Amino acid sequence: MCGIAGIYHLETPKPVEPARVEAMCDALAHRGPDGSGVWTAPGVGLGHRRLSIIDLAGSPQPMASPDGRAMLVFNGEIYNYRELRCDLKAWGAEFRTDGDSEVILAAWRRWGPECVTRLHGMFAFAIYDLDARTLFLARDRLGVKPLFLAPLSDGSLAFGSELKALLAHPLLRREIDPLAIEDYLAWGYVPDTRSILKGVTKLPAGHSLLLRHGQPLPRATQWWDVSFAERRRGKVEDLEAELLHLLREAVTSRMAADVPLGAFLSGGVDSSSVVALMAEASAQPVKTCSIGFDIAALDESDYAAQVARRFGTDHRARQVSPDDFEAIDAIAGMFDEPFADASALPTWRVCQLARESVTVALSGDGADEAFAGYRRHVFQRGEDRVRGIIPQAIRGPLFGSLGKLYPKADWAPRPLRAKATLLSLAADSAQGYARAIGFAAPELRDGIYSEDFRWLRGGYRAEHAVIDLMRGAPARSGLDRAQYADLKHWLPGDILTKVDRTSMAVSLEAREPLLDHRLIEFAASLPETMRVRAGQGKWLMKRTMRRSLPDEILYRPKQGFVTPIAQWFRGPLASSAREIASSATLARTGWLDTGRIGTLVEEHIAARSDHSRLLWQLLMLDRSLTHLGIA
Repeated sequence: MCGIAGIYHLETPKPVEPARVEAMCDALAHRGPDGSGVWTAPGVGLGHRRLSIIDLAGSPQPMASPDGRAMLVFNGEIYNYRELRCDLKAWGAEFRTDGDSEVILAAWRRWGPECVTRLHGMFAFAIYDLDARTLFLARDRLGVKPLFLAPLSDGSLAFGSELKALLAHPLLRREIDPLAIEDYLAWGYVPDTRSILKGVTKLPAGHSLLLRHGQPLPRATQWWDVSFAERRRGKVEDLEAELLHLLREAVTSRMAADVPLGAFLSGGVDSSSVVALMAEASAQPVKTCSIGFDIAALDESDYAAQVARRFGTDHRARQVSPDDFEAIDAIAGMFDEPFADASALPTWRVCQLARESVTVALSGDGADEAFAGYRRHVFQRGEDRVRGIIPQAIRGPLFGSLGKLYPKADWAPRPLRAKATLLSLAADSAQGYARAIGFAAPELRDGIYSEDFRWLRGGYRAEHAVIDLMRGAPARSGLDRAQYADLKHWLPGDILTKVDRTSMAVSLEAREPLLDHRLIEFAASLPETMRVRAGQGKWLMKRTMRRSLPDEILYRPKQGFVTPIAQWFRGPLASSAREIASSATLARTGWLDTGRIGTLVEEHIAARSDHSRLLWQLLMLDRSLTHLGIA
């Protein structure tokens, strides 16, 4: 696991100053404390920061191919590199190291841009081909590893693992994209389709770029996609056996490391499944760690401890309290862009805890998106049944009117909070799901925007991206389309960004076995009833893991890694909530109606409504803009 950065001149191959690339890499020192390097040639410069995981001393980067015709910088892990190495040796490739980096170079020399289809793993890399004078950039299938890009005024393209690498370049414009603010307030993150800064983009997951001197910047090429259009047939027992095989392969392939390895353990289905399979494959106790909260209703640490006892793991636990709120500036610095998933705080804490004893940790991320594990997936399937029965001409006016009249009952038991469901049913499947996964609903955003910002935003609405993804998905049903949107939008934008930044901030490599692409492709082919049944998501996965985990773990209500910000903002952090409305940084932007925000703060503190997610969003926006030094 590492950090990469570089500069490539698209037009004239001007000299690249090594010091400039070095400064970009220095901004990524946390991603690679074990080594660094810079290489330049006419028109190109590549830089690398290394966190040593495999072949600890033998794979420094930037790395040249044995024939000297290609140069690589690479962030990630290739889990099938040993098998590829054997194939490439038979072809005639020579190897000087025992790591996976040199395998990528050999794969490039043999297959060119198609080499990415042979790689199983998480990666973002750059290869400069000295013969063709081309630069090849690639990102893994699901977007586990990030890659930011920015065309600059001198005709070059700068790239780096994090935005802070680009911010180290003096020619980068620091101008906020107002449409990114709309995206951020809708989702709680800036998705991969945009960046907080105008002119900065992100190479999409499963895409690559081939750049040539003297040619304009091309559009990225998609080299991988997941399809929900096919349905796998077979007996439940056969599908269960196939799933178990894929799970074992995914976990064991990610246990290869030349440094201490462990796992995050929340006590939920996914992390418990990963730990169960690790324990099965390991002769030594698995090192596990978990984070708890000082609010009992949101604390899962007892379940984590139960799983740890079951598999005899070497378990460590720690608690997050409101005092950790002081770390918010550090969180803003990790992400560069505003990021409002409040679970970033406990995720960072669990990464810190893990790093005290291991350098690599396996996580349970990805199963909810692949196997329909979120409550919203169950609701989506049920709502689509209603949409299939009641025509839109009747459903739209009926449920739309009821939804507008129904109170926003945050205080009520969950079954009585029907407003969101009614408004969702008034829309089509894609529109309803886009509303369901949002942080701040369109009408709430409109209520806090200033007139000037509404003019800047124009006709753009953040939900359009998800609606377009769903309508164009290779899928058969509304549930398929919802999961496709999650894998393409939510997963790389929120979940994987959170894990990458918080783990890399402490120089920890996080691996996601449940995002093995073969496992994802298998899950996408399952009939709906193998994903959602009797009001339960992840049906086949839970059935498969009953061999290892008790029903108390598998079938308890899904809780998630929830930070108790609603309670904190009404208690020890109430004064911090009030400071949001008077933020000088937010006021200077002119984007928001601070008077309206003040009203929402008081409504939340008085427990008349739950605005905690919006307040957290605004707080993180304030700190992020301060970190960027823009507002």
